[in-house]
Amino acid sequence: MTKTGSKGGNLRDKLDGNELDLSLSDLNEVPVKELAALPKATVLDLSCNKLSTLPSDFCSLTHLVKLDLSQNKLQQLPADFGRLVNLQHLDLLNNRLATLPASFAQLKSLKWLDLKDNPLDPVLAKVAGDCLDEKQCKQCANKVLQHMKAVQADQERERQRRLEVEREAEKKREAKQRAKEAQDRELRKREKAEEKERRRKEYDSLKASKREQEKKPKKEANQAQKSKSGSRPRKPPPRKQARSWAVLKLLLPLLLLFIGGGLVACRLTALQQQPLCASVNTIYDNAVQGLRRHEILRWVLQADSQQ
Repeated sequence: MTKTGSKGGNLRDKLDGNELDLSLSDLNEVPVKELAALPKATVLDLSCNKLSTLPSDFCSLTHLVKLDLSQNKLQQLPADFGRLVNLQHLDLLNNRLATLPASFAQLKSLKWLDLKDNPLDPVLAKVAGDCLDEKQCKQCANKVLQHMKAVQADQERERQRRLEVEREAEKKREAKQRAKEAQDRELRKREKAEEKERRRKEYDSLKASKREQEKKPKKEANQAQKSKSGSRPRKPPPRKQARSWAVLKLLLPLLLLFIGGGLVACRLTALQQQPLCASVNTIYDNAVQGLRRHEILRWVLQADSQQ
């Protein structure tokens, strides 16, 4: 019978005290739910069936004390097989097991074990030895438990080593990340400083250019003023002007005296008949006629004539 459900209904009928015999039932699956409902069945016989695997929830049957899985096709046991902490007697004869799970070391109550006729790993096979009588099967249980404890310890050390390696790798990654972040911050800081310096230089350059533009019109105005002033006749230095004016003031009376003397000579002496005096007298008469047109000058001339 291959359907475990068909057996589920009559499992209680097969229960004899604390023993449940499901051997030779043509099972390819273990009726775990039905077995869990029978906690009194501490002795379970599943031998001579077609079981190739055990489900993980099989390890929840912690009430089992004696378990017979011989004459099946089991290639491996569940990883948490060690949860069956009450197991004292285990028969795995004639299966296809090569190794045992590390949790097997937790079966501290195990007193009897048979691993014959399994393609065991050479190291495990040597440790297990034969199980031809009660004494050998008890020794097999003890030796295999000790071996599996060592295997479990090695696996734990390896796990710790891997964890340590992973932690170190994580620390290195974190340190590398921190270094990269610090480098990025320094780079941003340097770029910011360079950008600030560039903007400052641009500001200084713009300011200098603005000052230069402001100076340029003034310079051009000064140049224009200089060029304009250069086109005019240069004024004599103030000192030279003062000298010339002083000389002029000295010569002017002499000049007036000379002119007046010449005029008197031309009007009152015999020289008035000379051509030069005739011209002088004519200029004088014309000038007097022009001046008499003004009342003030006329008055001055009248006063002068009365004298």
